[in-house]
Amino acid sequence: MSAAFAERVARLPRLGLGISTEFGARHGGLDLLALRRARPDLLGFLEIGADLERGIDLDARAWAEAGWPTTYHFLDANLEERESLSAEFLEATRAQARSVGASWLCGDAGLWHIGPRERGHGVLMPPVLCAESADEMADNVRRMREATGFEVLPENPPSHVYLGDLHLLDYFARVADRADSGLLLDVAHLAIYQRATGRVPTDGLDGFSLERVVEIHVAGGSEFEHEGRSFVDDDHSPAPLPDTWRILEAVLPRATNLRALVFECERNREDEVLPVFERLRAAF
Repeated sequence: MSAAFAERVARLPRLGLGISTEFGARHGGLDLLALRRARPDLLGFLEIGADLERGIDLDARAWAEAGWPTTYHFLDANLEERESLSAEFLEATRAQARSVGASWLCGDAGLWHIGPRERGHGVLMPPVLCAESADEMADNVRRMREATGFEVLPENPPSHVYLGDLHLLDYFARVADRADSGLLLDVAHLAIYQRATGRVPTDGLDGFSLERVVEIHVAGGSEFEHEGRSFVDDDHSPAPLPDTWRILEAVLPRATNLRALVFECERNREDEVLPVFERLRAAF
């Protein structure tokens, strides 16, 4: 870990435990504002999932206007593709994140679109797990950080199929080292990767630079089978799977620069998610 990164991460606020949201998530889900007022001990900040096409919804705006902490989770940046990060896109992203007082930028480091962005066109595919891809992503993370003035935390995305010869953790370690950046480690996504590739939940963690992890995501998932194989649907249901808890428990003691822990659960009922928040608060 470089001295420059250590200095930058030391300036980041410790946001504690938070919840994520996306545009229109309140319909059929949690009232985030009411829950924050009732339980500020559990909801320290809001991670706002947003793209430039839809902007920021009213609930997220109201949260920011109340002066409560936020982070900005982009849903439209292909960190693996330099051409996705035009000067205009970076400036508009910077302005939108600043408008809600975001502490940093983060987002799944995969492909949010294929080809030019089109209205209503959104996919999420993982990066190719090879050195060339990691190096291009690292250069783009650095470029985004320098253009926006925000720390940029790439996140390991979910998938059942991965191409490339690198372990997922080795890929993101290479990204962080070359970009001199922090990381967002989604332990639910990592659990899906480990299962999909026939590994135990904590495979690869022993040699991974957990001091680079600034933020962690936890989410529920649903197991299902197809043609004799077991899979996990990353559906953000209320209960994280045992593999997810196992990874989290292994990571927390070594994540010395951890500033934030997000439970992605905003589309569920309050009574379903509060026990998980309590468990996460006790762990963090």
